[in-house]
Amino acid sequence: MQLTPQQIHFFHTFGYLGFSQLLSDRSEEITAAFEEIWAQNGGGHNGQPHNGQARSCIVPFIDQHETLCSLLDDPRILGIAEPLLGADFNYMGSDGNYYVGDTGWHSDGWKKATDPTHLKIAFYLDPLTRDSGALRVIPGSHRQGEPYADWLQEKVKGSQDEWAIGGADVPAMALETQPGDVVCFNHNTKHAAFGGSKRRRMFTINLCQRYPQDRLQDLRDYISGSARFWVERKYGDTMVATAGPERMVHLEQPMANDGHLAALAREARAEMDEPSRG
Repeated sequence: MQLTPQQIHFFHTFGYLGFSQLLSDRSEEITAAFEEIWAQNGGGHNGQPHNGQARSCIVPFIDQHETLCSLLDDPRILGIAEPLLGADFNYMGSDGNYYVGDTGWHSDGWKKATDPTHLKIAFYLDPLTRDSGALRVIPGSHRQGEPYADWLQEKVKGSQDEWAIGGADVPAMALETQPGDVVCFNHNTKHAAFGGSKRRRMFTINLCQRYPQDRLQDLRDYISGSARFWVERKYGDTMVATAGPERMVHLEQPMANDGHLAALAREARAEMDEPSRG
């Protein structure tokens, strides 16, 4: 699969794309691998059973299972990533989640148009509708530096005060999904979910354009954010051990710039009661 020029233009204009049943042939093995990772990690957050009261999160996630690592080699995932980020894009990690209830409006970053683009590819393993936890996005909200997007950056979290409506009533596109569907969005894109269950299964793959040599400190600063998950290297052992030459292209730059992460992770362990939930 390769994105069409129209899909590429749509992504740059609106900040997201959806792909119905793109991985339907792998849905069962992906779900089995997802559950296997959770079972091996105690069933919930920080090795404890998932209690249904708060989000449980595992980072890195796909790195822990060969089946999920292979998603980085799947031509359909590459067919999304390469046209948007370049053939030498970076794999920037992943997270596995049991979500609980609502997730308010937010962006995963707020990058300038001149910064490397960061992309999230999301896999939802349960049928989700607008009112049962499907991803919602605000089209065009990723366009940092333009008046509408910059205004939303300041206002959307305070929708109750600003417009006298709750977050669920903010005008948005709901990307209803079935297992096997794939959605992706720019990290700047405002997104949320409402009405979800107490054990909503979802994992993501985060990618970005390769950083120019004169921006490597920015890459290191970005990698520093992983310390809050108590991880000492950007990737898990299985991800690296099973990587062929093609996948290594997407691993090499972050691996060469994560040497500071171990010390930061140790500091985070000393200061935090548990690793971050997101």
